[in-house]
Parts: sequence; C-alpha cells; structure tokens
Amino acid sequence: MLIDEISKSHNLPKNSVQEALREALFKGYERFRRSKHPQPFPDDYFENFRVELDVEEEGFRVLALKMVSENVEDPDHQIPLTEVREFNDDVELGNEVLVDVTPEQKDFGRMAAIQTKQVLQQKLRDQQRAIIQGEFKELEGAVLQAKVLRFEGKSVIMTLQSAYGRPEVEAELPFHEQISSDNYRANASFKVYLKKVKE
Repeated sequence: MLIDEISKSHNLPKNSVQEALREALFKGYERFRRSKHPQPFPDDYFENFRVELDVEEEGFRVLALKMVSENVEDPDHQIPLTEVREFNDDVELGNEVLVDVTPEQKDFGRMAAIQTKQVLQQKLRDQQRAIIQGEFKELEGAVLQAKVLRFEGKSVIMTLQSAYGRPEVEAELPFHEQISSDNYRANASFKVYLKKVKE
C-alpha cells in the first residue's frame, strides 16, 4: 500500500503522509485547472474544493462545494437546480451540495502529475523536519552523543541522534563553546549539551 510504504520510508505517521498526499493532489488539481483555463483565478478561487483519499482503493476524489442556483454563471461554484433534482428531490435553491469533479486520469496531465509529486516531496520533508525539531526541542538541556562531521569556519558541525531512532541531524558547536583541550577531528565522538533548537 502506497501510504504504508511512504510512511515507513520517511519514518512518518500515516496521518501525516495522508495530509501531505491530500495537499499535493490538491495542488496538482489546481495546476491542471489553471492549465485548462489560462485566465487568472483569484487567490480564493479553489477554497470550495477539497481532496478525499480512498485509502482502500489507493485513489482519490476531488470534490467541490457548489451553491444550487436557477441560472448558473460560475459552474465551479454553482450547479443548476434541475441537475441536482435528478439525484436529490429535497434540495432547494440556495442549498450547497458536494459535487465530484475528479478529472479522468488521462486528462489530469503530465505537468499536474509532476506538480503533485514535487509538492508531496516538499510536504514530506517539511513534516519530517517539524517532527525532528519537536523531538529535539524536548531534549533541550540534555546531554547527547555526537560525532564530528565537518568544520565550517571556526564552528564544528556534528551529527546528533535523538532517542527515537530518527535519522541523524546536524548541530553546530560554535567556537566560543568549544573546549580547548578537546581534539575536534573528523569522526571523533563527544558527549554534548544540547543548548537550543532553532527553527
């Protein structure tokens, strides 16, 4: 299953992966629509659209919340009463209904698919970063094992690992906090005090 695979490979909870996937598909759909209609859309144009994941079938649906109207001037935000009455007799003018507007896969387009993939990768990176920052924020004031990675100016760049088994992250040991008797050479291990986690 795709979500399970992404969850394991990126070491992220499934709900985070689902949220990232939803956002990525939404951006892909937006790109698809903009490419089909070159006129400029207002910033809030797509606020009535949302993406639902079908986890079992590994698919998705794009839904639009539309106002039931007599005369439709804006088909992205309105739907004719006669059309809605075909499947729901109780709907009245002015009601809002959810309409499935999912494009056919062949219509979705290569550029929209590329956009979706790029947004997904960025969202997954952002979520990994947020989780790791949160974990290390909890470890502020703790003594951790570190290994010298490289030098940048007078600073020593070290790798730290949280207690949760996440990938190693880089930390800076500034010159004014280095101990003169310590030998900071590549791959040397030290115990360090985690002073502050920055965004």
